[in-house]
Amino acid sequence: MRVEVVAVGTELLLGDVVDTNSAWLGQQLARAGLDVHHQARVGDNVERIVAALRVALGRSDAVIVCGGLGPTPDDVTREALAALLGVELVRDDEVLARIRELFDRRDRPMSPSNQRQAEVPAGASVIEQRRGTAPGLICPVPPVPGTSSLSSPQVVYAVPGVPHEMTEMVGRAVIPDLQARMGGRAAIVNRVLHTWGEPESVLAEQLAPRLEALDAAGNPTIAFLASGMDGVKVRITAKAGTTEEAAVALDAEEAAVRAILGRRVFATDGTPMEAVVGGLLQARELTLGVAESMTGGLIASRCTDVPGSSAWLRGGVVSYASEVKFDLLDVPEGPVVSEAAANAMAEGVCGVLGAEVGVSVTGVAGPESQDDMPVGTVFVGVHLDGDTDVTHLRLFGDRTGIRQVAAVSALDLLRLRLLDTAPSA
Repeated sequence: MRVEVVAVGTELLLGDVVDTNSAWLGQQLARAGLDVHHQARVGDNVERIVAALRVALGRSDAVIVCGGLGPTPDDVTREALAALLGVELVRDDEVLARIRELFDRRDRPMSPSNQRQAEVPAGASVIEQRRGTAPGLICPVPPVPGTSSLSSPQVVYAVPGVPHEMTEMVGRAVIPDLQARMGGRAAIVNRVLHTWGEPESVLAEQLAPRLEALDAAGNPTIAFLASGMDGVKVRITAKAGTTEEAAVALDAEEAAVRAILGRRVFATDGTPMEAVVGGLLQARELTLGVAESMTGGLIASRCTDVPGSSAWLRGGVVSYASEVKFDLLDVPEGPVVSEAAANAMAEGVCGVLGAEVGVSVTGVAGPESQDDMPVGTVFVGVHLDGDTDVTHLRLFGDRTGIRQVAAVSALDLLRLRLLDTAPSA
């Protein structure tokens, strides 16, 4: 069953408000086994809303309209639905009584404009409002030439644009109604593998044989999403009769992808790099000290974002000035953008902070070169088990981008070193 989302609101088009509702709806509909092929945004205009709904009904079995159910003059979704269906708006006394009750409960007078929210297109069913004053609507659509054919009529749902009102109403009423119309339940389940160190194009080449096999089978599917400091995401999607069956297919496909990509995959389903590193440190009862120059505390900041990081993070030293490197971390006099400096920083921070593991970053973020090193030069030191490894990176981008990539890359190098030195079971 194909479902389309139409988000209403001129503020969405102007960028004043980010349309998080459509993203949430897409996730929930997929989990319920409902296909979402299109999403659209349209301003607060009756004619344009009607046009958007006609397009949606020309290619989908059901449409969820989100927004435009408030009491102000620019809330015109009700009028647009009535125009689409060719019916009048009628006052629903039960809805009006419910709105009055909500205002009485809050000990506030009801504005006359709120009475508009009790106007319902003739023939529509009302979804009771529980978190706000706007009721939802279920509007059966008469057969229209050129629209998709179903065993049951097409339907348009209207839900509030306020997120906490929308999510409650969709979960309680809209998705169960859609599943009932579908005549059964299915599940579309996603799993996201997070990778670091290779661009999207390289990952696609490495996975090309697997992609060809999946294209022939049709299920599961794989897609790529470059996600900045979250690396490149590899999304695996499986569809089955139940969530459990879909999960079995995901497990098998994840194993196949991991066998190809190896340690480039560092996490699944939103776990950040710093949390993965923290878990590895905590499993070995090791503590971490960070010495940062060009990253200016970005690594320590990411680590402290992880709940419970006090169990494994001792702290950080932002040794931005050369004198701090020399005086506090025992870096030898000389160029501070160098392998020797990174080595001394990683070892020195362990002594300063009393940590078993040290990570250091020194480099040139720009805009000018330093120590005869070009912009993008980065040295990362990792001190662990009495040995220090230094990696020379060559990064590209603007100053902010170089610093951010250096921070995540340093954590990734620590992750790999911890995996390499992990005691055998």
